[in-house]
Order: sequence, then C-alpha cells, then structure tokens
Amino acid sequence: MAGLQVPNSASGQGPGGRRRSWAELLAGRLKRQKCNPERAQKLKDSAVRLLRSHQDLTALLLEVEGPPCKKLSLSKLIDCDSSEIYANHSSSFIGSTLQDQASRLGVPVGVLSAGMVASSVGQVCTAAAETSHPVLLTVEQRKKLSSLLEFAQYLLAHSMFSRLSFCQELWKIQNSLLLEVVWHLHVQGIVSLEELLESHPDMHAVGAWLFRNLCCLCEQIEASCQHADVARAMLSDFVQMFVLRGFQKNSDLRRTVEPEKMPQVAVDVLQRMLIFALDALAAGVQEESSTHKTVRCWFGVFSGHMLGSVISTDSPKRFFSHTLTQILTHSPLLKASDAVQMQREWSFARTHPLLTALYRRLFVMLSPEELVGHLQEVLETQEVHWQRVLSLVSALVVCFPEAQQLLGDWVARLMAQAFESCQLDSMVTAFLVVRQAALEGPSAFQSYADWFKASFGSTRGYHGCSKKALVFLFTFLSDLVPFESPRYLQVHILHPPLVPSKYRSLLTDYISLAKTRLADLKVSIESMGLYEDLSSAGDITEPHSQALQDVEKAIMVFEHTGKIPVTVMEASIFRRPYYVSHFLPALLTPRVLPKVPDSRVAFIESLKRADKIPPSLYSTYCQACSAAEEKPGDAALGVRAEPSSAEEPLEQLTAALVELRSSMTDPSQSDVISAQVAVISERLRAALGHNEDDSSAEISKIQLSINAPRLEPREYTAVDLLLTSFCQNLMAASSVAPPERQGPWATLFMRTMCGCVLPAVLTRLCQLLHHQGPSLSAPHVLGLAALAVHLGESRSALPEVDVGPSAPDAGLPVPALFDSLLTCRTRDSLLFCLKFCTAAISYSLCKFSSQSRDILHSCLSPGLIKKFQFLVFRLFSEARQPLSQEDAASLSWRPLYLPSADWQRAALSLWTHRTFRELLKEEDVHLTYQDWLHLELEIQPEADALSDTERSRSYDHSENSNLVFGGRTGNEDIISRLQEMVADLELQQDPSVPLGHTPSQGHFLFGIFCRRLQALTSGWNVAARLQRQRELLMYKRILLRLPSSVLCGSSFQAEQPITARCEQFFHLVNSEMRNFCSHGGALTQDITAHFFRGLLNACLRSRDPSLTVDFILAKCQTKCPLILTSALLWWPSLEPVLLCQWRRHCQSPLPRELQKLQGGRQFASDFLSPDAASPAPNPAWLSAAALHFAIQQVREENIRKQLTKLDCEREEAREEILLLTLFSQAWFQSMQLLWACLMSCVFLKTNMRLGLLVFLFFFSLMGLLSSHLTSNSATDPSKALDVCAAVLECLEKRKISWLALFQLTESDRLGRLLLRVAPDQHTRLLPFTFYSLLSCFHDDAAIREEAFLHVAVDMYLRLVQLFVAGDTSTVSPPAGRSLELQGQGNPVELITKARLFLLQLIPRCPKKSFSHIAEVTSRHPPWATWGTREITAAWATCPPGWQCEATVSARAPSLWSEAQWTAWAEDLLLSHSCWLIVGTATQR
Repeated sequence: MAGLQVPNSASGQGPGGRRRSWAELLAGRLKRQKCNPERAQKLKDSAVRLLRSHQDLTALLLEVEGPPCKKLSLSKLIDCDSSEIYANHSSSFIGSTLQDQASRLGVPVGVLSAGMVASSVGQVCTAAAETSHPVLLTVEQRKKLSSLLEFAQYLLAHSMFSRLSFCQELWKIQNSLLLEVVWHLHVQGIVSLEELLESHPDMHAVGAWLFRNLCCLCEQIEASCQHADVARAMLSDFVQMFVLRGFQKNSDLRRTVEPEKMPQVAVDVLQRMLIFALDALAAGVQEESSTHKTVRCWFGVFSGHMLGSVISTDSPKRFFSHTLTQILTHSPLLKASDAVQMQREWSFARTHPLLTALYRRLFVMLSPEELVGHLQEVLETQEVHWQRVLSLVSALVVCFPEAQQLLGDWVARLMAQAFESCQLDSMVTAFLVVRQAALEGPSAFQSYADWFKASFGSTRGYHGCSKKALVFLFTFLSDLVPFESPRYLQVHILHPPLVPSKYRSLLTDYISLAKTRLADLKVSIESMGLYEDLSSAGDITEPHSQALQDVEKAIMVFEHTGKIPVTVMEASIFRRPYYVSHFLPALLTPRVLPKVPDSRVAFIESLKRADKIPPSLYSTYCQACSAAEEKPGDAALGVRAEPSSAEEPLEQLTAALVELRSSMTDPSQSDVISAQVAVISERLRAALGHNEDDSSAEISKIQLSINAPRLEPREYTAVDLLLTSFCQNLMAASSVAPPERQGPWATLFMRTMCGCVLPAVLTRLCQLLHHQGPSLSAPHVLGLAALAVHLGESRSALPEVDVGPSAPDAGLPVPALFDSLLTCRTRDSLLFCLKFCTAAISYSLCKFSSQSRDILHSCLSPGLIKKFQFLVFRLFSEARQPLSQEDAASLSWRPLYLPSADWQRAALSLWTHRTFRELLKEEDVHLTYQDWLHLELEIQPEADALSDTERSRSYDHSENSNLVFGGRTGNEDIISRLQEMVADLELQQDPSVPLGHTPSQGHFLFGIFCRRLQALTSGWNVAARLQRQRELLMYKRILLRLPSSVLCGSSFQAEQPITARCEQFFHLVNSEMRNFCSHGGALTQDITAHFFRGLLNACLRSRDPSLTVDFILAKCQTKCPLILTSALLWWPSLEPVLLCQWRRHCQSPLPRELQKLQGGRQFASDFLSPDAASPAPNPAWLSAAALHFAIQQVREENIRKQLTKLDCEREEAREEILLLTLFSQAWFQSMQLLWACLMSCVFLKTNMRLGLLVFLFFFSLMGLLSSHLTSNSATDPSKALDVCAAVLECLEKRKISWLALFQLTESDRLGRLLLRVAPDQHTRLLPFTFYSLLSCFHDDAAIREEAFLHVAVDMYLRLVQLFVAGDTSTVSPPAGRSLELQGQGNPVELITKARLFLLQLIPRCPKKSFSHIAEVTSRHPPWATWGTREITAAWATCPPGWQCEATVSARAPSLWSEAQWTAWAEDLLLSHSCWLIVGTATQR
C-alpha cells in the first residue's frame, strides 16, 4: 500500500470548486479503476509483508479467517472439511508462519512443528479415550487424525518436521497415546514403529506399554467390534514387525537409529504375550472370558495369513522355534515324578484346545524331524515344563503319522545312552515319552506293554549287556514304584524283563515291591483283565465288569479271525486264576441258545476243543442253558443286557460327530479338525469298551462272511454313526470346496475307524454294499465310495481280508474287497455298481489330481476300474464310439453331491476324462476278454438291464473293440460266439495272398496267451506254479474247443513249410506246457491228438502231403521233441485216428516219419516180448522213449530179464567187429575203400545201440522223479528205481559214460534235445536221482572216470542247495510206504549218505580228477562271488605240500594219507554247506 499515491484532494474542490467527500472520492476511483492481475498480486504480497511485521504466531492461528471457517487455527484445520486446494493453501500458509516464528525464536522449525503436531495428536487421543475403545479411534477422531497426518506429511515433504523430536514429544503423552495412532503414524510414513520404539529411553517400560495395548487389541478383535478389520490389520502389522526385527539373522547396521534396541523390544513383547497366554492356561482360564478371548486371538497370530509377507523369510521359522522353546521351558514347576503320576491327564484329547491349536500352527512351519530334534535339544539342555512337553508328544503322534518312527528312533537312542553310562535323565525321558505316545492309541503309537516287552522281554534287550545294566534297570523301576499307576505296575509284573537265572533275585525283589504297592492301592494282579485300558484315567474296573469287556473283545477277535485270540490262550496258561475265576464265568453265562449258532457259541466250542474249559464247568453251563430254555421267564435273567451306561458314551460320540460336521463348512475351523477327530477316537473307544491296547496285532487277517455278515448291537450302532457322519461330512465339505481342497479330515477320520473298529466297519460295508446297495441314496453312495478310496490309500497298513471259510489262506487287500462286494447280477445291482464305481473313481481323480499316478493305483483296485469299463461300455452306446481329442471332458465333483445327480452324464464325463483315459493305458487295468466273460456270465439274463437285441449289439461291439481275450468255459452261447469268430478269421484272407496260401502272421490267441503269461508271477513257489498251471489248463481247454487249424494253420506252402502258428505252438509247448501240462516226458492225449489232426489237415492241402508231413516231423526232432514223445506214449489210440484221416485222402502208406513212430513203438513191444528183439530204428532217443513207455507197463520182475538182451547185442557187436578185423587182415588188405565202408556200418550200429542205453537211462531217471512228484503216478517209485539201477548196470558193464546226462546244457546237442523233453523241475532235481543210485555205483567207476568226482561234487552242492530252498520236500515219500523206501527218499538222510560217499571217494580219486573242482565250486554260493584271491585262499586249506592243479602241483596226491584226504574233504564240504545255507537264507 505504500506504493499507492493518493492525490491530495481531500480538502480540494471539484470542478465547480465544491469540496467532495471521501466517499465520493473513493466511488469515483472505483469507477475509474480497471482489473489488473499484476496489481492484484502486488497487493497480496504487500498484505503478507504487513502481517509478518505486525502479528505474532499465536494470535495469527486464532484470528485468521477464511471462507469455510470463521477462525482458522491448527485445531480448526484438522476439523474442517475443506477442499484439497484450500487445505494445501492453509498448510503452506501455516508452514510459512512456522518458519517465521522459528526464526524469531531461534529454534529449528522441525522441532517447533513436531511439538505442535504432537500436542494435536494428544488432543485427538484424549478425545478418543473417553469412548469405550481404549486402543481404537472412533470414526470422527479417525477423520481428525487423517487431516492432521496430511499436514504432517506436508511438513515432512518440505523438511520442516523432526521425527526424533516428534517421538520424544509423543512419549511425554504416553499414558494417553493410543495404539491405533501409533499404527497410523507407521503405516502413513510419518514415523515408523521402529523409530518410535527406539526413541524410548526405557525398553522395559515401552515393552510393558505395548503388551498392555496388544492385550486390549486382541480382546477387541475377539469381541467382534465395529472396527475389527482395522484391529486385525493393526495386529498383523505389529506381529510382522516384531517377528521380522526380533528374529532376523543379521541386523541392518546402516540405519540411523540404534539397531540393538528394536530386536530386544520385539522379543520382549512377543515373549510377554506368550507367557501371559501360558500362565492363563495354567491357571485354568474360563471359556469366553476376556482373558480367554485374548489368548485365543494371540494364538491366531501363528497362522500364515497373520504373518503375511514375512512368511517367505527365515524369521518366522526362528520365531516358531523360539516360541516352542518358551512353551517347553516356561515355569518348570513340575518334577519328573509328578509327570509319572499325572501324565495320563495330558493326552491330546484332554489338553486345552487352545494349546493344541497352538501346537498345530507351529507344526505348519516346522517339520516332524525338526520338532523331534528341537524337543530333544531342549530336554538335554534346559529344565522343562513336563505337562507341555508331554502334551506336545501327544500332538506329534496324532498330527504326524511319521512321528511314530521318529519318536521310536529317539527313544531307542535315549535307552542306549541310558544303559551305556547309567544316565537316569535319559531313562526317565524315554519312559515318559513312550507312555505319553502310547496314550493316543495303537493307530498313533504302539502300546506301552508291547514296547516294554520288545525292549526288555528278550536277550536282545537293552538290559542284557551286563549286570550293571540289570541293576540300573531294576533300581530305576523300583524308584518309580511309589509314583506308578497300577496299570503300569501290572504290565511290569505280567511282562517282566528277561533276566538270567543267576540274577533272578533282582526281578523277584522288584515284583515283590510292585505287588506290595498294588496291595496298598487295593488292586489285585490276579484280577487284571485281558484287555486293560492303560489310557484310562479312572479307577481300576471291577473284575466282573472287566471280565465282561474281555469276553466281548475276545468274541469280536474270534469272529473276525476264526481263531482263539492269543491273549486268551496266554491267560489260560499264565493267568489261570483270572481265567478260571472271572473270564470263564463271564463267558459261560447261561442263556437261551440260538437256533443258528452265533459267535459266542462257536468261541465256546473252540475253547472246549482246545481243552481250555474244564469239563465240569462246561457241563454246568449246558445244563443251565437247557434249564433256561424250559423257563423262558427266568431265562431273561441270564441274558446280560446292555448296560444303561453305554448310552452316555454313544451320546457323547454323537455330540462329537456333530461338532466335527459343523466345522466342515467353516474354513476358519480347519485347524481344529484333527483335535476333534482325536476326541471322536477317544469317545469311540469308550462307547465300545476298547482301548489302545486293543491293537490289530492279533488280527493279521480279518475273517468276513460276505453271505451272512453279523454285528453286535453296540458295534452296529457305533459303526452306523461313524458311516453316517462320514457321508454327511463329505456332503458338507463338498458344498464349500472340491475334494482336493478339503484338507486331511477324511484321512484322519478313516484312521480313527481303522484303529478302533476296522472289522466292524468292513462287516457293515458288506451289509450295505453287497446286500442293500440298490436301496442306498446318492449321499450314501458318494460317502461310502470316498471311504473306499481312503481305505485304499492306507492299504499297506491294513490287514488282509478272508471273504469266506472256503479260502482261509487267500487274503484280499481291502481295496480288492470292494470287487467282491459289488455284484453285477440284476438291473438294480448293475446301476448301483455303476454309481459306486463312478463316484469312487471321480473322487480319487479329484482328490489326488496333483499327485502321482501311483496314488491312484493304491487307492483303486484294478477290478473296480474294470467293472466301470464293463458297465459303461455295456450300458451306454455313446461309450462305444471312438473318442477324439476334442471329446476329452473336464471332471467336476460338484454335480455328484447334488440331490438330482445325473449318473449317466457323470459316468460318460468320467469315461472321456483325459486323466482317466491315461489311466486306462496301464496294463493292469485293461478290461480283458476274460474279465468281460466273467462279468457277463455273472448277469442273470432274466433280470438284465438290456434286452436281447441290446445285449447282442453290445457283444458285437465287444468283439470289434481293442479288448484282450482270456477264455472261460461254462456258457455255450459265448463259446459258440468265439468259435464263430475263429471261423470268420479263417475265412478272411488278405487279397494280396494267393489262394490256398496262409498269411505269415500267427494266430492272435498265442499272442494273448504270451502276454498274459508274462504278467503272471514267475518262480518255483507253490502259489506261482499253481496259478500258472491253472492259466495253462484254461488255454488248453480253449484250444481244444477251437478248430485244430489254430495250432498248425490251414495249409503249408513250400516257401514256408513251418507256419507261424506251428512256431507259436512249439514255443508254447517248450516254454510252458512242458513244465505244467506234461507228465513223464509227454503231453496229455487230448492236445497231442488235436495237434496231429491239425497237422494232417494242413498237410493234406499241400502239393505233396507225405513230404510235408515228413518235413514237419523231422523239424519237430529239434524244435519240439516233446510232440514226438507224446505221440509215442499215446500211439495205440492215436494211430487209428491218423490212419483213418490219411486214407480218406491218400492211398499211399503213412509218411516216413509217422512210420518211424510206428516202428519205434513196435521195437519197444518186440523188445519186451519173449521172442528175439528187432533192431532199434533211428533216432536212438526216439526208440529209447518208446522203450521207456513200454517198460512202465510191464511187471517189475520182467524188467531186468529183458534188459539182458542189450548185453547180448553188445556181444554180437563185438563178434562182428572181431570177425571183420580178421577178415580184413587176411583177405582185404588191398581193398581199403570197401573195408572203410563195412567198418563204418558196424560202428554206426554199435554206437546207435550204445546211445539207446544212455537215452533210456535219462528217460528212466525222469520216470523215477515223476513217480515221486505225482501222487497218482502209475509207476511205483521202487519199480522206477529198479529200472534205473538195471539200466545203470548195463551201462557200467559196457563201460559207457553216462555222466553227461547230469551236466546237460543248451550249448551242446544232447542238452538241447533232452532239456526240451523233460520239465525244468525234473532237471533241477537230477541231484536227487544221482544220489538215489549210490548203491548202484561200481567202486572202480569213480577211479576210472576222470569226470566222476567233478560231477559228484557238483551234484552234492546242488542237492544241498535244493534242500535249503525246500525243493527236496516235493520228492519226499508219502506216508504209508515201506520203511526202505522212506529211508531212501528222506532228503536229510540222502544228503548224509552223499556226504559220506564223497568223504570216502575223494581219497581214492587220482590227481587229475581235481582239475575241474575249482570250476564247480565257483558256480555255487559262496564261491560264486569269490575272486582269484578268495579261491586261492580256499584251496590253501589243502594239506601241506600239495595244491590243486589250478595253481601249482608240487607233489603227487599219492603222498597223502587217507586221514589227510578225509580231513581236508570234510572241512571243505562242511564249510561250503554252512556257507550255502547261510547265503540262501539271506537271499530268501
């Protein structure tokens, strides 16, 4: 304004000389004044300078006016709802004023502004404190704080705000400062929580302030206040900050504040909160009290959503470990003796739910290995609170299945340390941990009785190392006696440690002390029940009541196993007083006996047969039952009714199941499900009278009667409750989430049933699925199908199931049981089976979609998948159409649980699902033709869901599909259909193949046979052999019902004389039928005749039938000689058929090869006749086979007499050779060519005769084995042995070597021939025949034959190996035969004779006989794995001065004495036999 010059006209006059007023002057000025922006800005600047010069700050803030507010101060600024532009102008104006005032006062503007803002914050907090929310702001005050914080941000942005001064000013108003204000300051970046806490001078005071505010905050959250979302965000941010700063690995030293205070404050606050919660739980906090709400809210911070982004760092894991340490070590008031007395009250179900919830949240971050390791470390280094330690052990075994093994290993280490150095602490820890884990039942950990028996009940126990260990054990047990529960004392007395007799006094002293303690407690050891409940916290049950529970449990075990329980058998011997005085009277309660004997009657009869019931007591029982029948009114007095107290446990079980179902639909309750399942398990045991000692150890197999399943009333009610609850829970959970996101509740629920009532559950499932299946509703079908999947998930931990007394040894895994329960007989059962299979497969694919396919294989049995394929393919024509890539459908579980579920659409959706189609590529789930036939034969035609036309159409599609065939007889329609298929295939020919020719490929049936046989288990055990034999017999029946062209083809051609079908049949005979469908070196008559009929049919269509037959049969000599030996055996019945068939088409004689068979049979007949024998035709092995079959049909006394003809033939051969030799020397010296021809003919005849004896000896050996292996063999073993001896005698007389028969291999021509005639089992048992003929060996044979020792040692080693493997039992003589034969066939005696024979033989053998011994021994364990060094060391056991020829021969063995030879040989054989037995046992 100073720049404005006003004219001095106030006293001046106007134009007329008149003086104008001031108003007129101004009015005229206004009229003349024009709008000028520059002048306006200058005017504004002048006004600001004027105000700065003449106004003070306080007056300014109180007097400045503006359009929205009458007066504008800082408090008014944060109150008014001005626009953003006006707020910015006000902030800038106040900022400039603050700068001027600070300049005039000589203080930093930041300090001045910090004090002003802190004072305003105090005003906001004071106003908020008047409300009912001590830590939260109201909506009005939150708006005021927001405006104030915007002004503070402006000051920060213009460097006009001091954070440190602000923090100091805030702590001056600490009593009124609210936690939400601190949080807003931190979130909006005014001052961080870390800076605020670091600025406080007293860390203890700030920790206490934060603790109080966090407690109030937790209480506000649980009270569901209006601002609960803000409170949760506050709590989450505070916890994240405390965890991140308090448990970071390395502090950040680059911060401007001191780095060491914040971690201490954070840890102090977190520890205060945890201690407050633990103390509240220890004091018995009342539910829904303010303290209870605070603790519940604080324990919720250990969940993942509260930790937020810091969960990806290492800090949460360190925080959880620190928390676990604090839990275990806080306030260690209880001693170990207190824990021994009170630990029964600390099981998982009895622990406070808030503490178990905290444990489960800690388990999410820490693995079971880390938890057990941390627990071990804390126990070794610190004093602990035993209640929380043992409750943690219970939580571990309940929540982690793998914790059982981890705890078991840890306890084993503790026990080893305890006994190694007599560490009492390790001993106490081990016992407490084992007892605590055992409280959770057998599904979580083995019972204490089982552990105690396993640890101290054998010589391998921890206490068996020394007397010091024994003294330590009994001292420890004696010290426990004053604190022990009667249950544990009873276990120690009934299952005492195994003690050597010289230290027996230690045990007797302890037992006396324990019995004295039991007497003081008024508990009798004799009255202890068979199935005591060690987890029971109540008083000891009265003997009579306990006996009633024992009887029920014993009957249940007997019902499901068919055997007297082991516990009852032991009690009848070792606990006779209780057994006779309490158990038997409870069992033999008089009653009206049912018309159909029930389980109790069967159990009583089994005990009576085992002499476990005194006759007088049983007689009294029978008389009382008879009297009860005569007096029905009084009979009711003898029938024990269910106690009324049983209703209360069932009601508690029902309440627990309802509580679990309510948690299914609440995602926030997912962490409490495992605790609720544990409660259900405990209440289920109480309802049924079971306990954790009622483990399934006795039930290795569950006996289940499918046709008549029965349950006791109590079991029936309890199991129905469980199954109904499972189905309802599945429906509730499915309404919220798909199966893959439903958590582990189903698995936990299933384990509860498996651990308590698995036999009863399977029995009830049998009733529902097998007998009531079509009447079940959709929710029941879905629930039971899901339960079947989870049972399959745990198949390895479940016992097998016997589905009837007809096959007591053939157990089924639980998943395969459902194949037997689901039938496909009628329309209703077909549809129910389809629903169940659809639900089970769909649930498994959804539940385990992210896991490997092996999980699906374990959850679902192949039979279930095959039945689904059969039903869909049969019932729905859409499934028979080829699928394209676009047809792959997505699988949804949601439509299935809806009431109006469309099962056809669900089944077709599953059929086209991509994962299911990939699953069908697995070989074990292929629906084969055999499976199709079995399922089709099961359907009752009159109750079928398909009409005749629809069924025929489904057959047509089945034949044209890519299914595999494996036949079954019994239905003529299906067999006829199969024959039509084969005929159609025979008539169908490739146009490219000339007429009359057969395609080169083989028959499809042989390929199917081969694939099915490859899938079977191989081996020499009885089960594998019977399964393979049954399969081959089925193949043979199929082949016999089909045209013979299947075996040989329809015709032969010159380019391919042996068809592919012949090759396939030869391969089947050589590889399979030779071992399982042949007897004594020949196939059965039916398949032999079938082949030859097919052979002649095919050959008669060729250009030269006779030549083709000769060619094929000549090839049989090398490719399949068993065909020819079979023809020789059945020639009397086969010859007329072949002659008739041949002469219908040809007038020529039989082909030459058939005539050889005819001649061989004629030679055998002539040989055994009194007349002179005709010469044997070629080949020699064929004549020997014919002679062997003929010998089996003559009387025993004629055999040796007829075999002398072979000796006569030998003399004739010698005379011919001698005559020709003399004749040649005298007259034919110049005719060398003729001489060579004559000599070759003579030697050919002689060699043929010599080979005949060798082959005959081989077939005789096979006959000897067959007489032992076949119970209904026509040949007696003694006769077979005499035949072998007679042939061997002829060989010895002629000095013909026969040892090669015992060293047959595929590499030599003789082995290739004979090994294809004899079954593999016979050739494996050749050592038995070798040493069965010991008495027939000539003394000089061993010395004469260089290879004899080699063969004898090899046969002995193989005989020992057969004995160890159990194979010689198959040749043991049956009962009732002569003593001489029994002595001959006893494997033990035979091995003894063989050993003595070798011990006597070795000293007499020349040195050259030992040249190949090293080769023999190296082929047998243990020398099979030895190297040169080991073999050299072994041969060093020879007498001094001699080594075998494999190394260096220093002196002749003739220098040895017989004693040296015998000692060395005995050591060699004994050591090798022992090593062989040990090695074979290890391999098995």
